[in-house]
Amino acid sequence: MKIGLSSYSLFAAMKSNEMTILDVIDWTSEQGFEHIEIVPNLGFKWEEDQLIDQVRERAQEKGLELSNYAIGANFIQPNEAAYQAEIQRVKDEVDIANRLGVKLMRHDIATRDISETTIANFEKDLPSLVAACQEIADYASQYGITTSIENHGFYVQLSERVQTVINHVNRPNFKTTMDVGNFLCADEEPIAAVKKNISFASMVHIKDFYRRPAHLYPGEGWLQTIAGNYLRGAIVGHGDINMREILKVIKESDYKGYLSIEFEGIEESKLASKISLANLTRMWQEV
Repeated sequence: MKIGLSSYSLFAAMKSNEMTILDVIDWTSEQGFEHIEIVPNLGFKWEEDQLIDQVRERAQEKGLELSNYAIGANFIQPNEAAYQAEIQRVKDEVDIANRLGVKLMRHDIATRDISETTIANFEKDLPSLVAACQEIADYASQYGITTSIENHGFYVQLSERVQTVINHVNRPNFKTTMDVGNFLCADEEPIAAVKKNISFASMVHIKDFYRRPAHLYPGEGWLQTIAGNYLRGAIVGHGDINMREILKVIKESDYKGYLSIEFEGIEESKLASKISLANLTRMWQEV
């Protein structure tokens, strides 16, 4: 099992101009990570076309695998023209993934306000979401790329909604980037959700959260779940998720892919990522 880092983990360092994406690749290699996920528009943008090649070449120089390419997308659009334009935009991103040399790509599929995350809306939106994912997966297949949906963004976050999309898309190269912590955003217990979805995973994000009940306001710096509970990103192993049990589920499954640390807490991002690597490595060996 190869442990790596999402470039998003160093978002704060890139946002402050302390680091560029090339610096992030250098730093990630120096810390002993085995791979890195590239997440544009969160800390850096493809402002110059040549940067795509520079990222690929820098990772090769550092002996660091580019494991996954992760982008946002939303196929809930106001009209057919906008829907088709979004599909084309994601296809263009597939071309970038191929240029980077990655074989895994995550794209989001839908965003709605929490008040609209009903099962009725999900059932209504499902056909257009599935059609978009099918078209993109078919396009990606020419490159040998597996596309995926993450349990992300409240709306399509519960394990069974993710499975529903995967089953309806019904493509061998369409799976899930499974974030072990994100299920909490939809108030789903992570261990049970991981057990349900690990067999569908093409990529696994290791994320930890502190969590507090809705009736105990913890102050600034926390996000609220669908049910109003509070979450704050944590260093892996420091939060309230039973990470050892989750790692045991993963280890005992057939999953042999990448593990990718995704840190989004308020601690200094480089230190948090280093500690997360040490903790995850130790816990993986212990379970």
